[in-house]
Amino acid sequence: MCTNINLNILPTKINLLDLDEKKMQLFISSIGAKSFTTEQIMKWIYNYNCHDFNKMFNISKKIRNKLNQISYINMKNFSEERISSDGTIKWITSLNNQKIETVYIPEKKRSTLCISSQIGCPLKCKFCATGKEGFNRNLKVSEIISQILQAKIRLKQKKITNIVFMGMGEPLLNLNNIITSLNIILHKNGFGLSKRRITLSTSGIIPALDKLSQKIDINLAISLHAPNNYIRNSIMPINKKYNIQSLLSSVSKYLKHSNANHNGVTIEYVMLHNINDSIKHAEELSYILRNIPSKINLIPWNVFKYSNFKCSSSDTINVFANVLRNHGFNTTIRKNRGKDINAACGQLVGNVISRNKKPFIIL
Repeated sequence: MCTNINLNILPTKINLLDLDEKKMQLFISSIGAKSFTTEQIMKWIYNYNCHDFNKMFNISKKIRNKLNQISYINMKNFSEERISSDGTIKWITSLNNQKIETVYIPEKKRSTLCISSQIGCPLKCKFCATGKEGFNRNLKVSEIISQILQAKIRLKQKKITNIVFMGMGEPLLNLNNIITSLNIILHKNGFGLSKRRITLSTSGIIPALDKLSQKIDINLAISLHAPNNYIRNSIMPINKKYNIQSLLSSVSKYLKHSNANHNGVTIEYVMLHNINDSIKHAEELSYILRNIPSKINLIPWNVFKYSNFKCSSSDTINVFANVLRNHGFNTTIRKNRGKDINAACGQLVGNVISRNKKPFIIL
């Protein structure tokens, strides 16, 4: 295995971790290399963790010299590691005085890597610590992919079976880089994961969700968290732009073209004491989801600094779940992992120098 990283780089060089197979093919063609060189390079990077062109012995010396002149493979390294009493691991990546967080959750039959897509988040959901931190910028493809490469190196022989875009940020506000990253994750010469092993969680950026459905097919999770617009407006400002009815309509369109979501979309619902957790709210939720094939994941709220919310009691959550089950919904209660290292759902903060800047979507 080759894990050396070439640090002798120039700002004008192209980082090959920003390229999926199609973009890599165009780049390889531009330097006069044979098309099979794309497959060779991707295998070296993603199968053998090799980031030094000089050690890619099955590529001609002439092409290796060209690669060194105009490109590089720059993986962002984890700078910190924190391990929970339950085995969850949180890794921190430093990016120019800012930090993003990546979480690894081992289980008996699978192991999940939760990755970030932005430095901070502009959506400002009131129950989420990331939203309290503000927003700086979207992550580059290479910064998204580096989280997976570094995790693979740290975990050695342990396998990552699932990847979820549920870390810091709203993935669909970084749509183009997310699609390129997904192409790498799915490709046989990339990470080679099945589309049913990848889940993207979104608060509901409808234009981007509609665009995603035309580009790629993966598992979808919707951060709904409320059964009506009144409550959702109060805890999720994005609902004032894209309300529940519009969001569920977009989800229905996505599901019509999706093979990955064969059991329906996942509905994420954080349980907030005296806000969205009554039997009436469970009945409302059942009603609005009546025509959406879905499985519902109830998330006990996790505490973070400077928040006034409280988590619903275990009894309240169980009653809420049973109402949904009685209406025929596959309903689970999430077992939150990594709470003692602030790695559970809604607790990721990293370190964000907010620029009060809204990201834009290129459609």
